[in-house]
Amino acid sequence: MSTAGVALTASSARRRFLVLTALRWLPVGLVIPVVVLLPLDRGLTLAEVGLATALQGLVVLALELPTGGLADTLGRRAVLLLAAVVGVGAMALYLAADSLAAFAVVYALKGVFRALDSGPLEAWYVDAALAADPRAAIERGLSAHSAVLGVAIAGGALAGGGLVAWAPVPGLDALATPVAAALVLQVAGLAAIAALMVEPRRAGGARAAWRAAAGTPRAIADGVGLLRRNRVLLALVAVELSWGFGMVAFEQLTPVRLLEILGDPDAAAALVGPASSAAWLASAAGAALVPLVGSRLGLARFAALTRLLQAATVVGIGLFGGVVGVVTAYLACYVVHGAANPAHMALLHRQVDGPRRATVVSLNSMVAQPAGALGAVALTALADTASVAVAVCLGAVVLALAAPLYLPAWRQERAERARARAPEQPGSMDAATGPHEPEPGNEVPGA
Repeated sequence: MSTAGVALTASSARRRFLVLTALRWLPVGLVIPVVVLLPLDRGLTLAEVGLATALQGLVVLALELPTGGLADTLGRRAVLLLAAVVGVGAMALYLAADSLAAFAVVYALKGVFRALDSGPLEAWYVDAALAADPRAAIERGLSAHSAVLGVAIAGGALAGGGLVAWAPVPGLDALATPVAAALVLQVAGLAAIAALMVEPRRAGGARAAWRAAAGTPRAIADGVGLLRRNRVLLALVAVELSWGFGMVAFEQLTPVRLLEILGDPDAAAALVGPASSAAWLASAAGAALVPLVGSRLGLARFAALTRLLQAATVVGIGLFGGVVGVVTAYLACYVVHGAANPAHMALLHRQVDGPRRATVVSLNSMVAQPAGALGAVALTALADTASVAVAVCLGAVVLALAAPLYLPAWRQERAERARARAPEQPGSMDAATGPHEPEPGNEVPGA
């Protein structure tokens, strides 16, 4: 029996999934133009902004696996409602924050929100669609989810920049206007979760949730054991160290780079809005290249190439002297970024079977969190003490260091192609990882 007594069809579950996706990511897009500029305008140094934002990654690192257990035991709806309440609180405090301590609390709450929010909505959709129709084409819903996510962030960023330029609320600082709008949307998202998400009641309650959290060390140990046994998988997860650190260079420092050129926080925020909107659309275009180019080059070689190309575009953000050059490099960075992520995840999924897939995906995400926290602290401090350009270029170097980590996957791909051309030999071994049987349904279209 569902929570609200409503039986969903696969198509109605998909529609609700997409509405909730849009409401989840529109607020994120709205605050992109001001996420760094607002705390700077309220008196924080760039290094202090880095320290505050680093807390989010550390909290997500600590809570990601326990909150996954909560979603499996308490139910996806309950955990997502809790996430939404925390998210509303974080955004309300962000609107009023004016000190390092206040912004630190904001980002700690954002970390709790992200950990709770990571996965339950997608899992709910898949469960609801398959319960209604075991043959439901869930890949269509998941693909539409990616498209809606990108468009929501793009539209939100464009609107956020417009709100800064327009400043329609008397008495409210222009840089705070997108935050206020995001808060309103998050409250609407909370109401939508309560109204639209229905699922069967789950047994177990708080005691089962505690058992799931207590089992986290074992889940981590199992994941580490997988990494020790599979060097291809270990190298792929290590890519996240480079990506998490280097991402700070183009996500957090591009607005500061534009502020450096323009000299006016409001003008920089108004420009970051449409630039971020265009960047997310460029990212979607980059993702569309993966089936075509990846099948020709080989997925591992394509993934390595994207890391090198992204590093080159980030150098452009740091060194180009005018607004046009920096924005062009930023857009090119997101084209490559959009292509790099699905290529990396496809390679990752090839290395693990179904029962352990969620653990490995969580570990892959978790590795990026401390790296991102370190990057936020190190690169913002370097930008303060040396220059923004030096910090951005260091981030680019770290991004490029990921490319060689795709070599084990490339060797494995090459061995698999050689076996495919040769007559089948029973009992063959995978040269890169030892015995390895690809599981049915694990193939990547176009790869």
